[in-house]
Amino acid sequence: MKLVLLLVVALVLSALLWVRLSPNDSAAWNTDPLTATRTTQGGWLVRPQGGDAAATPVAMPAAEMLAILDRIALDTPRTTRLSGSVAEGRITYITRSALLGFPDFTTVSAIALPDGTQPVLFARQRFGDGDMGVNRARVEDWLARLATALAP
Repeated sequence: MKLVLLLVVALVLSALLWVRLSPNDSAAWNTDPLTATRTTQGGWLVRPQGGDAAATPVAMPAAEMLAILDRIALDTPRTTRLSGSVAEGRITYITRSALLGFPDFTTVSAIALPDGTQPVLFARQRFGDGDMGVNRARVEDWLARLATALAP
């Protein structure tokens, strides 16, 4: 019985270590939110058409808006830049859950408009089929913080 219990504990710890330490292929996660397709349940996609929501355009160049969103993302707890940059026009962040370190990925880009920029974001989880709404909440928070940063 002790052996079975030890094996179960070892298996659970191994799974948790894999979630925490597994490599994340930046090329696989730094996908264009305009053409991305979902592969699991959960996540949140903000784009003008075919998404869960559309963000309000902002009256500034894309690079300026992405720079603000970059600061907002990096101010989010447990969030780091995985790939991309403001200069490249697309950035993917990894945000880990507080307790077990499950990774979620959020890719941010922009569509240039004649009088401003349309934010485009795609947030999704790596493991599991559902995200309990955390990706939607993160994207909505980032967009709200962007609106606050732009308010006069």
